[in-house]
Amino acid sequence: MSNSFILSVALSIVSMLAAPLIQASSGAGAGLQAGSPQNGEQLTKGSDCSSCHAADHEVVGPAYNAIAKKYAGQSDAADKLAQRIKEGGSGSWGNTQMPPHYELPDAQIQEIVRWILSLKDTPTARADSTEKYTYALQDGKTITLDFPLFVEGKEPKVTKDVFRGYELYNSYCYRCHGTDATESELAPSLRHALEIGMTPQQFLAVAMPGREDKGMPSWAGFLSEEEMTGIYRYVKGRSLGLVPVGRPPSESE
Repeated sequence: MSNSFILSVALSIVSMLAAPLIQASSGAGAGLQAGSPQNGEQLTKGSDCSSCHAADHEVVGPAYNAIAKKYAGQSDAADKLAQRIKEGGSGSWGNTQMPPHYELPDAQIQEIVRWILSLKDTPTARADSTEKYTYALQDGKTITLDFPLFVEGKEPKVTKDVFRGYELYNSYCYRCHGTDATESELAPSLRHALEIGMTPQQFLAVAMPGREDKGMPSWAGFLSEEEMTGIYRYVKGRSLGLVPVGRPPSESE
């Protein structure tokens, strides 16, 4: 059997396997261009935008309803906002750099912009809870947090979001920031950053866009606000010496 015959058969098999994928891809693209159900809200939530923005509260960047209110009444609002999404930048809402989105087709950006601008009358979300949680530290002092580290009445079992933060940290962050959020020569100590007062929003403002000049990747579009908050809570527990080294016991156990 000749090599040319084998190559011909292999190419035929690859073509047959790839055909359905190509057809599905082209069909999906055509559906979107023709006005698919994937509207502006769905496009926004399916992009990396949701890692840094939310409809009714500030995350890393401003809430969408705040953006809509700022641009309300401006005849060129849609064009301005589309340009900012496309090109990225900073300055309008602080110094955090918004990455460009050149890969997004103009038609999709326009759908996203229409949806954002429609949120000008959306009320701003209130804090989920004003409840405080007080814990005793090893030095005898106490610390009060606005989130629980442990399941009520079942300490030292950590909550689901703290345990999820541990899992994510030890999957993605430990390589540079140290196992168990201890120390590392590759990147700053996250425990120390939280010890001196880094807030959840400041934590997300660094982690989501990353630090390209420092070699830190962006986690926007890969990890959600909820997941990154879980990482913050886990590291906060470690920085206080309340969450132990290693796999912490969780409420599911």
